[in-house]
Amino acid sequence: MQPKRKGGQAMLVKFNQSPLTQIDRVFDEMFRSPFQTVSPEFGGFKVDISEDDKAIYIEADMPGMKKEDIKVSVERDMLTIRGERKQESEKKDKNYHRIERFYGSVARSFTLGENVSRDNIDGEFKDGVLRLTLPKVEPVKNTKEIMLR
Repeated sequence: MQPKRKGGQAMLVKFNQSPLTQIDRVFDEMFRSPFQTVSPEFGGFKVDISEDDKAIYIEADMPGMKKEDIKVSVERDMLTIRGERKQESEKKDKNYHRIERFYGSVARSFTLGENVSRDNIDGEFKDGVLRLTLPKVEPVKNTKEIMLR
């Protein structure tokens, strides 16, 4: 599975082997609204998403953050991971030649499918890596057959 962009949100969908997938992703990033969440290429955090028969697993690299600086929430069909990396106070006796490390708030959102149990999501943060387990359930069928008379 690979996250796919849809209106600034990443969707959990099966990985598509089409050669056009990479081109679509490049165009999505080029024409992305400035109000969307920070992507990993611009100081955000990177994630790996995998699955088996029982669950979907998300591992997010969040270096330099503490457990207290990370918030994971679910609202309707949207899973959002937020984090903040706080900058240590600058020392006045240092002359910085280059600052490349990212500081500030980052967030990524993922659209959840009908097969995810929103009430049983579990998470662990250890050694700068957030690990989420999203248990799978059978999707509720909202279809009813109408008997004709």
